[in-house]
Amino acid sequence: MPRYATIIIGDDGREVVSAIGEFEGAAPQARLGRVEQVAPGVLVGMVRDAAGGFCFAQAGVDGRAVGLAMARLKAQASVAKPARAAKPAEAARPKRARKARKKIARSKKPARRARPALPKAAVSSGDANTVGHADD
Repeated sequence: MPRYATIIIGDDGREVVSAIGEFEGAAPQARLGRVEQVAPGVLVGMVRDAAGGFCFAQAGVDGRAVGLAMARLKAQASVAKPARAAKPAEAARPKRARKARKKIARSKKPARRARPALPKAAVSSGDANTVGHADD
């Protein structure tokens, strides 16, 4: 039985094998991409090479890989960078004064009244005579 592969165009412009099937009779109708007969060793994920055959893509350096590597290097450099020493030109220049902030007006809370003292215990009649009352 002949093997047929559905071939689509990848993001990078290469032709990629996305599906493989064995069919008797006529070739199947393509829904996405195009369908062509392939050799028994072709697998899903292979790309068309310059000679017209299929192989797995070689891990090369493309634009996305370079961008990722540069981002990683920049992140590592900013983390590992020690505090900069002041350059002579920067040290000679006076720094700008910061603008004073306005104080936020807050409403004052009413003053708390002192709690009235607790009433003293009722004075007994015997004590009342001794506190300042003269006996008649």
